[in-house]
Amino acid sequence: MLDTCSERLGAILDDAQRLMSCESPSDDLAAIARSADVVAEVVGARLAEAGLPSTPERIVVGGCTHLRWRFGGGGRVLILTHHDTVWPIGSLATYPIHITGGVLSGPGCFDMKVGLAQAVHAIAALAQKAGPAAVAGVTLLVTGDEEIGSPTSRGLIEDEARGAKAVFVLEAAGPDGSLKTARKGASVYGVDVIGRAAHAGLEPEKGINSVVELAAQIPVIAALADTDHGTTVTPTRLRADTTVNTVPAHARLDVDVRATTAAEQHRVDHGMRSLESTLSGSRIDVSGGITRPVMERTNTAHLFSRATTLADSAGIHPLHAIAVGGASDGNLTAGMGVPTLDGLGAVGGGAHAADEHVVIEHIPHRTALVALLIADTLAGGGR
Repeated sequence: MLDTCSERLGAILDDAQRLMSCESPSDDLAAIARSADVVAEVVGARLAEAGLPSTPERIVVGGCTHLRWRFGGGGRVLILTHHDTVWPIGSLATYPIHITGGVLSGPGCFDMKVGLAQAVHAIAALAQKAGPAAVAGVTLLVTGDEEIGSPTSRGLIEDEARGAKAVFVLEAAGPDGSLKTARKGASVYGVDVIGRAAHAGLEPEKGINSVVELAAQIPVIAALADTDHGTTVTPTRLRADTTVNTVPAHARLDVDVRATTAAEQHRVDHGMRSLESTLSGSRIDVSGGITRPVMERTNTAHLFSRATTLADSAGIHPLHAIAVGGASDGNLTAGMGVPTLDGLGAVGGGAHAADEHVVIEHIPHRTALVALLIADTLAGGGR
């Protein structure tokens, strides 16, 4: 399989660069729709070459476009990818796509358009080598809002994962190509403080300063973190309304929470919802909550063991495991109890940053590994 995927390297790079060339920031639904068109064309062409159904189901939820291919009815193995990125329209002009010294660079290459290209070539390579029936039972899902927490695709992901034997997530690998066998759970909160506006010069005493109230809440919120348990509670975006000479009536704080256990997620959730105002007449409204459950090693251990065995027997680079703080859609499927293996995508670094890049020599290895994992799972997964 490694030889087959090595022969595909040029095509994988071509497809990845074409996917990258269509900018697809998560919050631009028109851009996501355009990107879905390109994904459908690129992926469809490779599937058709392998004798597989090439036309996806186009699923639009809340205006966001997702794509799904089911082979032989799907349902047994879910390949999970996304085509949205964090990069705004115009980023390619500042950070153009280029290949230098065996490294592909450009917005979205590492997270995760190379992973998407690897996914379709893994499926096509398996069908090419063993016939289209070899991928019967596989579903390829390409969502359009992973980077903003999968608000419209979560139900779709969970429906596809329900009853599956395994979920393989083509998110970027960890450092040195490590597979991600544990991820912290994620929560996102909005803390809105409602006060009362007044003229800051004429009668500030008639106002209730939402910024002062929020300033009192920030240390309380930050104190919910617990370093001993690996729980982080990070106040992030802060903003207030009205003008420079007005007592602000409204202020808002966004809070990012990461935790290694469900108990910690719920402890912080309780703490956030128990915030009490300190200024008479002010009000605190807390929105949001747990967005992704914890991915625990118990739901990944068997698949990682199988991946290690398959890699060793196929001459694929040795594999390592890592636990990370970032969350992915793999948290959703692992949280359902479905065996999930994450970080099977590109090897490189710089996700979401100016130096985002992919090391090309690893692409055939990771593509072959996904193909072998699909075949192994459909055949019984070593059990």
